[in-house]
Amino acid sequence: MPDEMNPSEGGEQARLTAEAVARESYGKLVAFLAVRTGDVAAAEDALSEAFAAALTDWPVKGCPKNPEAWLLTVARRKSIDVLRGKRRHEAASEEFEAAAAILQSAPLEAEIPDERLAMMFACAHPAIEAGIRAPLILQAVLGLDAARIASAFLMSPAAMSKRLVRAKVKIRQTAIPFRVPERAELPARLDSILNAIYAAFSEGWTDPGGVDAARRDLTQEAIFLARLVAGLLPKEAEALGLLALLLYADARRCARRSADGEFVPLAEQDTVQWDARQIDEAEGLLRRACALGSIGRLQLEAAVQSAHVERCRTGRENWVEVVELYDGLFALARSPVVAINRALAIAEVFGAEAGLDAMPDAGGDVRLAEYQPYWAARAELLSRSGADAEARKAYEIAIGLERDAAVRRFLEKRRSGLSS
Repeated sequence: MPDEMNPSEGGEQARLTAEAVARESYGKLVAFLAVRTGDVAAAEDALSEAFAAALTDWPVKGCPKNPEAWLLTVARRKSIDVLRGKRRHEAASEEFEAAAAILQSAPLEAEIPDERLAMMFACAHPAIEAGIRAPLILQAVLGLDAARIASAFLMSPAAMSKRLVRAKVKIRQTAIPFRVPERAELPARLDSILNAIYAAFSEGWTDPGGVDAARRDLTQEAIFLARLVAGLLPKEAEALGLLALLLYADARRCARRSADGEFVPLAEQDTVQWDARQIDEAEGLLRRACALGSIGRLQLEAAVQSAHVERCRTGRENWVEVVELYDGLFALARSPVVAINRALAIAEVFGAEAGLDAMPDAGGDVRLAEYQPYWAARAELLSRSGADAEARKAYEIAIGLERDAAVRRFLEKRRSGLSS
């Protein structure tokens, strides 16, 4: 360690470097190990131990020139030790020895092979329960913890954690292959992969100001993975639709905060700050998807975003078309999230009362009770209809559920505008 660096400085630098590698390379490193051993949980454990070793070693010896390769070398060594330990205690010694040999012989080039796509398709294998495929991809490939994944899928963290553990055991016991399947097999696994990428982007999108590095990296990682899938399957309309959808949303990132950091809703955003290049790319992708003649949920969501872009840029009201798109979307995916957005669009055409009638009932769907956008949307429609007392209660719930301080201030300002 250089003379000018004291232990506390070394420890801080080690922590920052480890965090950066975790954000940027976690899934890549887990996939490298899991593809060669067939055991996702063991790969995660080995990498976790490698990170722990880094936080002990790097403050003393300094951060390595290639932290990614250092971590993978340590994790690979720990994986081999575990495999050999199992070989001594279990009958299937040939299987474990073969996996250890593959790990030992795998070269560690300066550019570590990116196996995430193979990992994603393994997690989306038909042998895995359909409802856990997308969450498993989020954890194994993108490194999200069970609590964040549970939030994205409106489920309790404990239930999500148990299901994820079972899925990883299933992969190991069934010896599901970690590879990109034959082209004929790809479409059957596509929905789970697209849902996972979308959920990852949505999780990163909850940081409008882009001040949380982990979430900012997550949105870019999701766009990167969406590009990989769209490139692999250029004739799959939904793959193109997802990439278009993410680009439409990401194009507005810089306009979602004012100069002083306050939240800016879509209707009030300065369209000059939108990324025109990304929007043009999204428009082209959506046209390509539509030309394939197969309409799906993600294409319709992208079409809604395209309609918002058109309205905000031109000032031409197109809420009737937006409602029609949401009608089609709701027919395909009767999710409460779609229902909420559809109700808001209906209110723009037919008034707040009609919007409230179309709003899903939290009493009939327990997932909505702790879903902030539901209460914020309900509060907005109640305030428009003149039901200020009910609107105030809904705003209070929404404010209590919101994690983003700027959005809380925005909601508090709306609440303060209600009559006493």
